[in-house]
Amino acid sequence: MQRAEEGNQTLITEFILLGFGNGLELQPLLFLFFLASYIVTVAGNILIIVLVVSDPHLHTPMYYLLCNLACVETCYSSIFLPRLLVSLVTGDRTISVKGCIVQLYFFGIMSNTESLLLTAMSYDRYIAICHPLRYTVLMSGKICSQLVALSFLCSLLSCTILNIFFFQLTFCGSNEIDHYFCDFSPVIKVSCSDTRILQLVTYVVASLGTLVPCLLTLVSYIYIISTILRIPSSIRRQKAFSTCSTHLIVITVFYGAVIAVYMVPTANMPKVLHKIFSLYYIVLTPLINPIIYCLRNKEINKSLRKAFLKKRVTPPVQ
Repeated sequence: MQRAEEGNQTLITEFILLGFGNGLELQPLLFLFFLASYIVTVAGNILIIVLVVSDPHLHTPMYYLLCNLACVETCYSSIFLPRLLVSLVTGDRTISVKGCIVQLYFFGIMSNTESLLLTAMSYDRYIAICHPLRYTVLMSGKICSQLVALSFLCSLLSCTILNIFFFQLTFCGSNEIDHYFCDFSPVIKVSCSDTRILQLVTYVVASLGTLVPCLLTLVSYIYIISTILRIPSSIRRQKAFSTCSTHLIVITVFYGAVIAVYMVPTANMPKVLHKIFSLYYIVLTPLINPIIYCLRNKEINKSLRKAFLKKRVTPPVQ
């Protein structure tokens, strides 16, 4: 471990991520689990991107937003899982302080962007169901692109502000982080700097980046559900609900994971249980989302069948 002396304090330049402990019998199982999860996550999201780009019928605002969401979730998984897989194979659990802060930085950008994109998708469904005659005006290609750009820009700006504070911290004492990735709370605990301002700024940014989009999504679905319930025809009601049911499942999974990991009190919770909850947020959410869209979304299903049939009937090149 590299260290630098400054006064009476020994400043830490590397952390040790304790991960899931030293049980050697679990390492192969954990490696296979994370490897399979990463392959399925990346393959599923890339499949969605390819289908949306290649199928003209999917060139609509909803699927443009879905394509961007798939890109974010691919990058999101790539922040953690490749390094975790290398750590399980080599046994090297060290990560530099700067590397840890950079990991936390990109984690914040991707999670905030995902939250904002899901909100944009709920707005798209609100316009499609509550104001269908004005859909092409209120959800034009230009507006859709602006929503995506704004999602990335807001996340980048807010996380950059937080990162400036993070790089001013010093770390001393214990260099062990009882987690398998650099999360906010475990990193703050090993800092010997005054973190009150950072914690306050983080609380404000997290509230704006997660709570506000969650409330906007909730309001959108209150209007959507009330509009669907007023439709006289049961067939039309079912059709209207099917257009937003997939997205509703995805946001339920996403915000359910956020609540389980970051809003449930953890003072009396065993650390291993907190790690399991964070797996739900870090690994399973990006894994489940493309599966949900591929299984439940009719247009994606239709495009997937068309691509599969086209592949089967195309004669081999001589």
